[in-house]
Amino acid sequence: MNLLQQKLAESLTIFDGAIGTEIYRRNFFVNASFEQLNLTAPDVILDIHHQYLKAGAEVLTTNTYNANSRRLAKFGLSEQTEAINRAGVKLAREAAAGKALVAASVGPVGEPDSDQDRRPRAELLAEQIRALSDADFIIFESLRRAADLKAVLEAVAEFPELVYVPSFAIEPHPHINDSATIAEFMELLNASRPCPAPTAIGLNCGGGPESTLGVLEELTALTQLPVIVQPNAGQPKGVDGRMIYMTSAEYFSTYAKRYAMLGAAAIGGCCGITPDHIEELARTIKPLMQAEKRALPTLEVKECDLKPEVPLAERSRIGCKLADGAFIKLVEITPPRGFDLTGTIAGAAKCKAAGIDAVNLPDGPRASARISPLVTALEIQRNAGIETILHCCCRDKSLIGLQADLLGCAGVGINNILFITGDPPKLGDYPFSSGVFDVDSVGLVKIQKRMNQGVDLGGKPLNAVTKMVIGVGADPNAIDLEREYRRTCEKVEAGAEFIITQPVFAPEALFVFLDRIAHLNVPVIAGIWPLTSLRNAEFMRTEVPGVVVPDAVMERMAADESKEAQREAGIAIARESVAAIRSRVRGIQVSAPFGNVDTALRVLA
Repeated sequence: MNLLQQKLAESLTIFDGAIGTEIYRRNFFVNASFEQLNLTAPDVILDIHHQYLKAGAEVLTTNTYNANSRRLAKFGLSEQTEAINRAGVKLAREAAAGKALVAASVGPVGEPDSDQDRRPRAELLAEQIRALSDADFIIFESLRRAADLKAVLEAVAEFPELVYVPSFAIEPHPHINDSATIAEFMELLNASRPCPAPTAIGLNCGGGPESTLGVLEELTALTQLPVIVQPNAGQPKGVDGRMIYMTSAEYFSTYAKRYAMLGAAAIGGCCGITPDHIEELARTIKPLMQAEKRALPTLEVKECDLKPEVPLAERSRIGCKLADGAFIKLVEITPPRGFDLTGTIAGAAKCKAAGIDAVNLPDGPRASARISPLVTALEIQRNAGIETILHCCCRDKSLIGLQADLLGCAGVGINNILFITGDPPKLGDYPFSSGVFDVDSVGLVKIQKRMNQGVDLGGKPLNAVTKMVIGVGADPNAIDLEREYRRTCEKVEAGAEFIITQPVFAPEALFVFLDRIAHLNVPVIAGIWPLTSLRNAEFMRTEVPGVVVPDAVMERMAADESKEAQREAGIAIARESVAAIRSRVRGIQVSAPFGNVDTALRVLA
């Protein structure tokens, strides 16, 4: 196993971002050879590598993309081809200091400019490969045409031990630009059966994070090799009459999460992606995927020690409604950041008066620090007289602390819990905080199921069985529906008794998911988010991957410029969604947008 294989097998690997973008930001103009800076301004290149390493990159890419003799000849530098490439590897190696792998960047050789420049592409590539021999592996970037890939495969045949990655730049409209599709590339690669074979397949540049997502989805069905994803910053989009570049660091990491969920083995960036983007990527996605891979500790509990569970109808009002097949109405209220619960309790009292069945309480959404949801639930039940559904996430406490909280809930009559894995701390305002993640939501459901049978995780008997109604989350809009389906099945098998979905804007996506899980026979409560403005709709549509806001909805939200009219349109759309899905689900949960309980109640009225 080579170093790249080993790295990709261990965990999600973070690549660096653009080199050329960073050089340009340092006031070097595009009419010069950026690759020559390896010799004439090595401190600049070294600093760029250091910035990416500091940001969290685990692979540094050399400044050698255009360092083949044909490209360098345009600047009168062809005789320095070997020196420029060797210097590029040396600088990246020095910056890495054993903390990161070094990938040697090789771009397409381009077309000849004269009759004298007729060396075959493969020969030019082989010359550059020899000069890059001290790198850990070579990544052939921005392959757009079949001829580019053919030249690469011919060149690598001269180096039986070469570790390399062909990386394809798939254009949004490939045939218009005389480019190949991902299917055509993979067909050529599979037919060629190159020796040596590539260690991984890459996607770089392309049309930005959004279009790369669709290409990745297609590629994962065509190869068993690890996939490295490095999109560029994309094109600006029209928002409120302005052209805005959407690829902020947060936007980039949002798409990166989807890449990871689709199975990407490594993620980095191309043109326009900076150390700030890579820092956000390393800060958020890396720990998230580490948490995903954590295994549940083995539960060694003898079946003979288990006691009968309390019937579902006798555990809580929600349990009774679930058992009777009654329709359930919920409102989600996020606990405040401060400690004053007056407004939260007043909102819950409004829900009670309006006939809402329970208030749903998130647990530190997006890793934010808020008042304890357990305390909030207790105060609401005591002072507003309405049941709560408490979120319990795996992020902040060990298995000992989690079991203590579950027993505490049982002791004070909080008997409805929605079990979630939770967002890693690095997604929120306190990235220096440590996430525990002793267990995921599937494992936590198993633990609660045992407690409902009178036994804790360690096999110790409780003095009585708990009476928890066990809920879990699901995302009908998930890009990787197979994974979401598999996880949902695991949750139900572990003991889940109801499901609450992420917000649904396109009923069709919910219906597909419901059909897929119909055999599980578990009640599904659909989440609804009332859009509050056109800007809110645009944010959900363009910056939250997996959420589908149909064109017709966008047109209705844009029909009137006044904020009040847009808010009314959002409520009307939400009510229509409820009407469209009501017959297919066992309940509706409406989020109180930005704490506005009245909006949620109008949707459910």
